[in-house]
Amino acid sequence: MLTVDWLAMSTSSLSQQFLGQPPRAASLLEGVEQRRLALSSRDRIHRANLGQFFTPVAVARFMASMSVLHRPHVRLLDAGAGVGSLTAAWVAALCARTVTPDRVTLTCYELDTDLLPSLRDTLKDCEALCEAAGVGCTVDLRNADFLEAAAENLGRGLFGSSPPVFDAAILNPPYRKFRADSRPRLLLRRLGLETSNLYTAFLALAVELLESGGELIAITPRSFCNGPYFRPFRDHILHRVSIAQLHTFELRDHAFRDDAVLQENIILRAVKDVPQQPTVRLSDSRAPDEPERRSADVAFQRVVWPNDPQLFIHVSLDESDQALADAMHRLPCTIDDLGLAVSTGPVVDFRSRVWLRSKPEAGTAPLIYPTHLEAGRVRWPRTPSKKPNAIVVNDRTSELVVAAGVYVLVKRFSSKEERRRVVAAVFDPSDVPCHVVGFENHLNYYHAKGAPVEHALAWGLVAFLNSSPLDAFFRQFSGHTQVNAADLRTVRYPSAAALRRIGDRLGGVLPAQDDMDRLLLDLLASV
Repeated sequence: MLTVDWLAMSTSSLSQQFLGQPPRAASLLEGVEQRRLALSSRDRIHRANLGQFFTPVAVARFMASMSVLHRPHVRLLDAGAGVGSLTAAWVAALCARTVTPDRVTLTCYELDTDLLPSLRDTLKDCEALCEAAGVGCTVDLRNADFLEAAAENLGRGLFGSSPPVFDAAILNPPYRKFRADSRPRLLLRRLGLETSNLYTAFLALAVELLESGGELIAITPRSFCNGPYFRPFRDHILHRVSIAQLHTFELRDHAFRDDAVLQENIILRAVKDVPQQPTVRLSDSRAPDEPERRSADVAFQRVVWPNDPQLFIHVSLDESDQALADAMHRLPCTIDDLGLAVSTGPVVDFRSRVWLRSKPEAGTAPLIYPTHLEAGRVRWPRTPSKKPNAIVVNDRTSELVVAAGVYVLVKRFSSKEERRRVVAAVFDPSDVPCHVVGFENHLNYYHAKGAPVEHALAWGLVAFLNSSPLDAFFRQFSGHTQVNAADLRTVRYPSAAALRRIGDRLGGVLPAQDDMDRLLLDLLASV
């Protein structure tokens, strides 16, 4: 595990990371890692603006080891190359093969001019290693915005001019959102690509630039696996590539430890323009520099469920994971079957700040934030509190409040300290007397198609949502702490009768976690 301060390591101790490598390969990898560490502490604001997270050599070596492509001439794309960690690891792995290609062409895009001297040094070392291995090597370093350049080239291809093509792409793309009216979004839209983040844009463009049968290996956040914002991207990528392998890390703070990134990452290996194979290799490890802990060839239909309109990507490795997924899939009801809907809280506080009040007063209604949820109920008001407790009710805010009644609330974001990803509570006017109520935008709320929810049904639903089996299943497709309304619409539910029976047993009190889990496990065993 990367549990030491890399910047404080001596050159000799750093060299321990490359024991077992041929001397030239070890020198290449050690050199690129030293360049990365030297640049990691520079202006973090500048790097954040570029969405820039350098790839540690442990991650790069792991990714390179996944490559199985064999061609006499391999043209590699590294989009957003940084100091060249991924290209260096790929070259080292390729040159270590029993049968090496005749030659390679290394095309590296890097927009940040500050990184170019280090990247040039890395590419010179790559050339030297290739020469020693008897592999011809051509380097093509492009100081350019990959998104702009790729979109331009692909756009020309629409009118008959062939864009450049590659046999392989290895990527750690930048991570940054962009607006719907931004230039990147407009460029992508012209190509028929809809996405709102640089990392998915880079992946989609890299795939388009691959030759048929070309190999893509990329490390990205897991967020593309679910949620409505990435639905067009999932549709696009699943039609363009066959997913061969998905690898996850148990420790989400280790892959990019030096950048203090707390993010669940996934490594994707895919092959372009070939039919999806019946199985996908799923694997995991604790950290990038540790061996695989588990691996399994899983049926593709367990990764992307047939007839799932959202095309969620599930990562469930062992038999217990798959048994849980099967049981959850057998539950009889959709949210619509229950006569319910789920919406995001309509009160966006920064847009309604003038109408918010720290304490309830005449002419206001309760305003419920995630901080008001406690042990399955709503505790309101909270004083002292950094969040407002009330919203003024007038003609301007009438559309932001709902009629008083029983609703089920779910936090849209869970903190890393919370045991469960899904945290739910019942809003009941007996706890919070009112005629109307406002739900803040960081909450989702279940309602009966605009009306309040029946009391017993609401408590049964809260027990279901707060259960450990539901949480474990949710984590199979959700790799981040956000719980989208679309995710909750996708989940299947027990019948209304079963939820009412559970709700009647609870009597308005959320039981201990073990008791709540037992209720759901008994229910799952019966379907």
